[in-house]
Amino acid sequence: MWRDKVVWITGASSGIGEAVARLLAERGARLILSARRADKLEDLRHALGEPERHKVVPLDLAATETIPVAVEAALRHAGRIDVMVHNAGISQRALVVDTDLAVDRRLFETNFFGTVALTKALLPSMLEAGGGRFVVVTSLVGKIGTPVRSAYAASKHALHGFFDSLRSELWSAGIRVTLVCPGFIKTDLPLHALTGDGTPQGFMDRAQSRGYPVERCAAKIVRAVERDREEVLIGGKERYAVYLKRLFPSLFSRLIRHARVT
Repeated sequence: MWRDKVVWITGASSGIGEAVARLLAERGARLILSARRADKLEDLRHALGEPERHKVVPLDLAATETIPVAVEAALRHAGRIDVMVHNAGISQRALVVDTDLAVDRRLFETNFFGTVALTKALLPSMLEAGGGRFVVVTSLVGKIGTPVRSAYAASKHALHGFFDSLRSELWSAGIRVTLVCPGFIKTDLPLHALTGDGTPQGFMDRAQSRGYPVERCAAKIVRAVERDREEVLIGGKERYAVYLKRLFPSLFSRLIRHARVT
């Protein structure tokens, strides 16, 4: 299903985004690659088979005023976007009491408002083309809350609410949504996670360093899209926390107070 499909991936310069890009390029997709660092995106583009089939569109989701220009560049190059993979985001490692409100806002500007702004800018072209798919990489903490991730969890919960609503509104117009909820995936996300004053954490979490392989995560994301899944949980045993909270919320509440989440 991927041959000559146009797929736009944010956060494509590393981690899950890069792994998805490499896998889809192997399957014949044409890629739009976005992140803040154009040099890393160009390195990735040239590492993919047939690099001339792919385009780099640098993008900082927190700078929402630049998003219409990025959408125009992507559509001018490819003519359409069949699948939009919303993968870019910032994580957090700080207690609520230690976190500046400016940090909470920064997390929402990138994780939620930037993603929503890009979605709204892209929707008219998708509707005109008769449909399209949004693949939204949220997190298991889009379903549960854990210590030291309060604003991160809130921004991911917000994405679930927004895209569940979008799916219901535009199903008849051909718009599909796949929500992806990764747990501990072995990427460098913790290095850039914001601490209470907004500075990066700068080191890896033990749980993340032992996490689920990123290539397997990418394969499960691609498979979920191929199977038209509306939501998929990816990771190790931490996935069961979602079911535990759903079925036994009081027990979950007691356990999460003492769980090792870093």
